[in-house]
Amino acid sequence: MAEPHDLVVVGGGISGVGVAQAAAAAGHSVLLLEKTGLAAGTSSKSSKLIHGGLRYLESYEFSLVHESLEERALLLRNAPDLVELKPFYIPVYSKTRRRPWLVRAGLSLYAILGRLRKQVRFRKLPRSDWDELDGLNTEDLDAVFQYYDAQTDDALLTQAVMDSALRLGAELAMPAELVKAEIGSSGCTVHYRHDGHEKTTEARVLVNAAGPWVNRVAERIEPQPRCLDIELVQGSHIVVNGNVERGLYYVEVPRDGRAVFTMPWKGKTLVGTTETRFRGDPDVVQPLRAEKNYLLRVLHRHFPRYRDQCTVQDAFAGLRVLPSGPGHAFHRTREVILLSDRADRRDPPRLLTIYGGKLTGYRATAAKVIRRTESALPKRRPVADTRQLRLSPP
Repeated sequence: MAEPHDLVVVGGGISGVGVAQAAAAAGHSVLLLEKTGLAAGTSSKSSKLIHGGLRYLESYEFSLVHESLEERALLLRNAPDLVELKPFYIPVYSKTRRRPWLVRAGLSLYAILGRLRKQVRFRKLPRSDWDELDGLNTEDLDAVFQYYDAQTDDALLTQAVMDSALRLGAELAMPAELVKAEIGSSGCTVHYRHDGHEKTTEARVLVNAAGPWVNRVAERIEPQPRCLDIELVQGSHIVVNGNVERGLYYVEVPRDGRAVFTMPWKGKTLVGTTETRFRGDPDVVQPLRAEKNYLLRVLHRHFPRYRDQCTVQDAFAGLRVLPSGPGHAFHRTREVILLSDRADRRDPPRLLTIYGGKLTGYRATAAKVIRRTESALPKRRPVADTRQLRLSPP
C-alpha cells in the first residue's frame, strides 16, 4: 500500500488541480488522479474567458458575480502572462431584447460588484467609432457598449495551477484511473490503476472533481454515496479564418436571446458557445452540425464580411454540469455545489463531490473545499496563500 494522504482528488480539470493546489498550500499531503491528461475535458474546451459573469445578473446571482470579479482581479495580478484584460463590445440592435437602458443598468451593477475598479469601467461608444469595430453590422444598430473582461488559454492555465501544486508538494498520478474507493469510519481506502499496476492508498478525504464524469466516479465508491440529479449541457465553439482585432464581441441572438461571443484566438476568430442537452458518453463529445451552422449564422449576421470568406477550420465542444430542473439550461444556476457524504454538515466528511465549476472561480471553489473538509483533516502548517501565488505558463 502506498503512503497515506490527507486528500486524494479525482479529476485533472481546473477544479481538481485547484483543490490540489489549495490542499498543498495548506500543508496537506495530496494525490491527484487523472485518467488521461490535464484539462483533457471541459477545461480545454471552454470559451477561454476569465470573466465576472455579466449575464448571471439576469438570474440574480449577485454573490457569484462578485466572487468571479474578485477572482478575476486576483488572476490578472498573479498570472499576467496567462490572463489578459481585453475590451468587450455589446452591440444593441432594434430587435435586441436587452434594451440600451437595461445593458447600461447591468454594466453599472457589474461595476459596483467589482468595487468600481478601473477594470470594471464601461462606456457607451459614440456612433463615430462604430465603423472601426471589425466590420460589425451597423444596420438597425441602436447602441454599442464597451466594458472589460479577460481572456486566457484554459489548458495552459490548468497546467500552470497543477505545476504550482507540484511545487508545493502535491503528487500527480497520470494516467491513473480510480478503480474503487471504500468509505470507512475515518476516511477512504482508494484503489487506482497507474502505470499498468493497481495501487492502494488511504485518504482522510476523497474529493470527486471529475466534472462530467462525476456521477460515474461516484458509482465506484462503496457504500454508494448520495448523488445529485444532473444535466450535461454541451457547449460548442467554431474557429474560422480571419481575425477580429478591436476586442471581443458579446452579441445577443434575436431569435432565442442567447449570448454568443466572437473573439480573437491565436490569429483566427473563435465563436461560441451553444447550450445543447447531452445524453451520450462524456468521453465522446463532438460539435453537432446544427450547432456549427447556428454559430455561423450568428457570425454572418453580425459580421457580414465573413459571409463570403469564412471557412470553419476547427470546432470543439465541452460539457457543463448543471443541476437538473425545468426550463432552459441558459437560465440554470452556475453556482458550484459541494456535496458531502455526511447528512449532517457538522460531521467530518470523508467524501466531497464537486458539481459544476467555472474556470474563473476555480481558486474560490478550492478554498471552499478546504474549509468544508477542515474538520476531517489533520492540523498542518500552511506553506502558502493561494491568493498570493504567482502562476507562470508551463
